[in-house]
Amino acid sequence: MDLSIVTTMYYSSPYIREFYDRICAVAEKITEDYEIILVNDGSPDDSLDIAVALYEKDQKVRVIDFSRNFGHHKAMMTGLMHAKGELVFLIDCDLEEEPELLETFYAEYRKNDYVDVVYGVQEARKGGFFEKMSGNIFYWIFNLFSSYPVPSNLVTARLMSKRYVEALVQHKDREVFMAGLWAITGFKQIPLMVTKHDKGNSCYNLMRKISILVNSITSFSNKPLLFIFYLGSIIFFISSMAALHLIIRRVFFGVLLAGWPSLMVTIWLLGGLTIFCVGVIGIYLSRIFTETKDRPYTIIRQIYERFKSDI
Repeated sequence: MDLSIVTTMYYSSPYIREFYDRICAVAEKITEDYEIILVNDGSPDDSLDIAVALYEKDQKVRVIDFSRNFGHHKAMMTGLMHAKGELVFLIDCDLEEEPELLETFYAEYRKNDYVDVVYGVQEARKGGFFEKMSGNIFYWIFNLFSSYPVPSNLVTARLMSKRYVEALVQHKDREVFMAGLWAITGFKQIPLMVTKHDKGNSCYNLMRKISILVNSITSFSNKPLLFIFYLGSIIFFISSMAALHLIIRRVFFGVLLAGWPSLMVTIWLLGGLTIFCVGVIGIYLSRIFTETKDRPYTIIRQIYERFKSDI
């Protein structure tokens, strides 16, 4: 198998047929030996029916149907696990990323020796003010805390070698953040500037973006725990100096500092800080709890594929 094309489906029924037609047209310029893997991430619409219809028409199409929605990143990882090609092209099927990028990425891949990944980065982040601002803040905070910084404004589309994909899917994280896994897997990766179109709506609302940010930071960095240690040390030092100052004023100068409001503010401040720090530690404990249970992060209900004897 020369080429595998992997994409995920969630509320994707308006785009699947056009995506299929366009990606096939590009793939056939590269090789006749390719496959298209459509991963149905528990989509509530008729995405699965459309994908199965394509499978019945075209022997190159494989469909992986999940038992429920597990999330975009986990769906991508599962699709990559089933890819058989020497090259693997990962892309979203909602047409925000043009299927024709496959040809562009392939040309760049062939031009560079020892390259394992060609990936897309947006020239300018798509969407309105809120989406652009929230995206920039997300990458800034993640790179601030993470030991493995990732390029800002990544897109899903990327062309990868088989050995890179085999290394990538060895990660067994239960909380999957693809951009971080792409970075820590290593190998030689080169970016290409691309334009990502705006379809007008997104499955990633504010709360989901915050959840992904928390998951990604706690999965790829222990810096928040170190921050808590240093913060506690600084507070202990300052409070010790303040207590010593009050004792000296009382013993040697007979001055008693009054001020119940300042005392209450201090109590509330330190109480809130304590709760915050305990919460951060709790998140890490939750991650450990999730990882040690060793549950599969996706469950496949059915795989629609043809074996060689069926073709």
